[in-house]
Amino acid sequence: MEQRTLGNTGLQVSRLGVGLSEIGYGLTFAQEAQAARVLNTALDAGINFMDTSACYGISEELVGRTVGQRRQEYVLATKCGHVAGGYEGEEWTAPTVRDSIERSLSRMQTDHLDLVQLHSCGVDVLERGEVVQALQEAQQAGKTRFIGYSGDNEAAAWAVESGVFDTLQTSFNLVDQRARTRLFAQAKAAGMGIITKRPIANGAWGAPKSPSGYAEQYFERAQVMAGMGPLPGAAVHRILASLGFTWAHDEVDVMIVGTLNPDHMKTNVEWVKTGLPVDEAIVQELHRRFDEVGRDWVQLS
Repeated sequence: MEQRTLGNTGLQVSRLGVGLSEIGYGLTFAQEAQAARVLNTALDAGINFMDTSACYGISEELVGRTVGQRRQEYVLATKCGHVAGGYEGEEWTAPTVRDSIERSLSRMQTDHLDLVQLHSCGVDVLERGEVVQALQEAQQAGKTRFIGYSGDNEAAAWAVESGVFDTLQTSFNLVDQRARTRLFAQAKAAGMGIITKRPIANGAWGAPKSPSGYAEQYFERAQVMAGMGPLPGAAVHRILASLGFTWAHDEVDVMIVGTLNPDHMKTNVEWVKTGLPVDEAIVQELHRRFDEVGRDWVQLS
């Protein structure tokens, strides 16, 4: 599994990471064994980056229960800021961020987090500074090694320009390319590690219908871009084309893909090891199409 250094953090991360939202929302504690199969399959294949959030259902608990004993084998990232999981408080305040970090440590059965990210708050919250300071204090206390911002558009640009954060997690895929021209170069110049979420566009490319309500806008965009004609070269599986497009961008340190199915995890790993890169002509054509029809498309959170 190819690895990268995550910006200036020095952390060595696999370019393919595991997103935990599907597991957190889609499984119950009674299905812990299934979560264990997915996560252990990933670790056994060389994936060493796990990305979750305090608001992804029971994902943090499942991480602790299933792979807590393998903690030294992976880089552990979570997110905070929202009120979730029965917590009583106000979102985007310092107490909520502090309490969220403590809960994450407990749930994932670890004495430190590698990365804690503010989770899609707006520019107004960032400018107020309260939650940023709370993150910095957690870092100074050794509860997290690094701090980051997860989000898009104007707030992501603010986070990059601030010089405060070690990493940026942002939406990027073949139908959501805004980061390519507005964030990547700036983040790299600032020494930030770049993590991409939604790298396969929620499976929308080439699908006969929207894979889910969550993917509806991506499906609409995909219909527009696919309607501009066949892609060059030999036919490529639609998910592999999506994965390969994101992979082709050297600025991307790690892209997170989630699944509930250990067999799908195996397929993702196999594609990364044997099916990439995709033809550069495909990547360039997708750039051209997005630049022609998608310049006004904002990133989807």
